[in-house]
Amino acid sequence: MEIKIWNNLSDSEKLDALTRPAQSSSDKVQEIVSNIISRIRKEGDSALFEFSKTLDKFEGENLEWTQSEIEAACKRVDADLKEAIDTAYTNISKFHAAQEPKCVKLETYPGIVSETHTHPIDSVGLYVPGGSAPLVSTALMLAVPAAIAKCPEVILCSPPPISDAIVYAATKAGVKRIFNLGGAQAVAAMAYGTQTVPKVLKIFGPGNQFVTMAKRLVSNDPNGAAIDMPAGPSEVLVIADKKANPAFVAADLLSQAEHGPDSQVILVTQSEEFAKKAMQEVESQLAVLPRKEIATKALSKSTAIVVDDLAHAVTVSNTYAPEHLILQVEDPDALLPDLRNAGSIFVGAYTPESLGDYASGTNHTLPTYGYAKTCCALGTDDYRRRYTVQKASKEGLKAIASTVTRMADAEGLGAHKNAIVVRVTDL
Repeated sequence: MEIKIWNNLSDSEKLDALTRPAQSSSDKVQEIVSNIISRIRKEGDSALFEFSKTLDKFEGENLEWTQSEIEAACKRVDADLKEAIDTAYTNISKFHAAQEPKCVKLETYPGIVSETHTHPIDSVGLYVPGGSAPLVSTALMLAVPAAIAKCPEVILCSPPPISDAIVYAATKAGVKRIFNLGGAQAVAAMAYGTQTVPKVLKIFGPGNQFVTMAKRLVSNDPNGAAIDMPAGPSEVLVIADKKANPAFVAADLLSQAEHGPDSQVILVTQSEEFAKKAMQEVESQLAVLPRKEIATKALSKSTAIVVDDLAHAVTVSNTYAPEHLILQVEDPDALLPDLRNAGSIFVGAYTPESLGDYASGTNHTLPTYGYAKTCCALGTDDYRRRYTVQKASKEGLKAIASTVTRMADAEGLGAHKNAIVVRVTDL
């Protein structure tokens, strides 16, 4: 990781320091993903099986797991891991069950009542990353709120071979249909449907830049599917002061760097000396990591930034809008009111990002690429659709009629005005 002094950088250099690595190849990624989507839309299962073999290296005959295969996989998970998954499931369920929708019913004008209602989205697709890091926790993060929201149809896709623990976690959270599908082809299949995979209305889950691009493209198509958020390669920003523990900081940086070569980690600190100590710790801890090679590639695209004070650190964080933000400073609570743009914030030296990834109860599906400026952490409401209802009595419509007709006149919309006039003329 290169150490940069923030106040010595030009505006363009500051922008470069906070640029995500995956964005530079977006045009090429879009070309590849667009081809995958187009072929699956036109050819269905034929193209889907082809991509599964060439990209997922899947050699099986059935993309969907049978009930007996699901039961067998659950039995193979050892008791200690089941206990850990069960504990995480309980905490995640508690937090997401508490996210009850707030429905409004209000008489906004005499005789006119306006309301908000919600109902679960009819069909949702969950994408759980697999491959070198089968994300068992993501199965819980996506499936638990779907169950709490009572979505009628829930399917799950994950790259083969799917971890038995992913199957157990998904089943624990109520998922009944699981597919051996990864990458952009999984997103395309869920968005448009094939002979084997049902079309869903909304797709959830994080993934690499190909998955993220596929989600973006299908969400832009009225015939595709909505998505939860842009949730791509993982990232973390750590704000640390001089009193922070360099070993803790290094561990937090590496916990995200090991996700993938296109991940990014950023340290923001007041002290160049501390930045150097943290980098020494990174090198020491990196040497013994099983995913050293992956983490090293991510670190090559990452930065340590030295600022004058914590106020500048907050500015840098808000500009970057990290997926994960960790506060390792003496008084972290004092910074919270000014930290506006982050997917999830981890407060204090004893709140590592790993805690939120697995078992604190919050959801680890979070916006990346700076979308934390406008997008939110995944929650139960994302699995519901909110709509409004209004009802007017004869008296209420008559009383407000002139307000509506005058505004319709101002906009030159005569039919809007007439819809009021024909009702109130004889009242």
